[in-house]
Amino acid sequence: MVNFYLLQLRTLAMTSDRLAHLSQRMAAATLWFIVLMLVLNAATWWFPQLGSTDGGYGLDFALTNFAVANHADVLSTFPWWQKVGGMLLSSVPLLALSIGLYHLRALFHGYGRKEYFSAAAAHHLGVVGRSVALWVGLNLVCEPLLSMWMTLRAPAGHHSVTLTFGSSDLVALFLAACIAVIARILRQASEVNAENQSFV
Repeated sequence: MVNFYLLQLRTLAMTSDRLAHLSQRMAAATLWFIVLMLVLNAATWWFPQLGSTDGGYGLDFALTNFAVANHADVLSTFPWWQKVGGMLLSSVPLLALSIGLYHLRALFHGYGRKEYFSAAAAHHLGVVGRSVALWVGLNLVCEPLLSMWMTLRAPAGHHSVTLTFGSSDLVALFLAACIAVIARILRQASEVNAENQSFV
């Protein structure tokens, strides 16, 4: 019977170590994803073929996709200041998302240290949820601005203002709400855990 309990404890310890190691790997992967996302978004403005789906690679993000899809034929003729402006406008929502991903990285780091039920973990997860919601909101704000910027030099009658809200935006908002609820549950669990630790 004692051997059985020792085997169970050893199995739990191995599982916990694997989970901590996986969390550290996810933290590193999240950092690389943040950098890749921002660099790729900027690169698409200078090399439109990266984002084009017609003979290109289709590597782009929401607002950059809008710009490349609607202006791929003339994007290469834009002056540098218009490309930089478009790059900055399309990066604003991604920066909000990057903040959330940075907190996701911090959450994985905490899990790597086996801090599963902590107030810090709940805080990081809450910021992730808010950042996803902010990302969707900023996409809605920046898309009309970007469409005006892209047609700034177009002849009269060819200026445009666009605004889209699709099912992917609804899914992202739903996920943000779910993450926010889970963060509150985690905060409650961390408080209960802290109380239990004080009795030990």
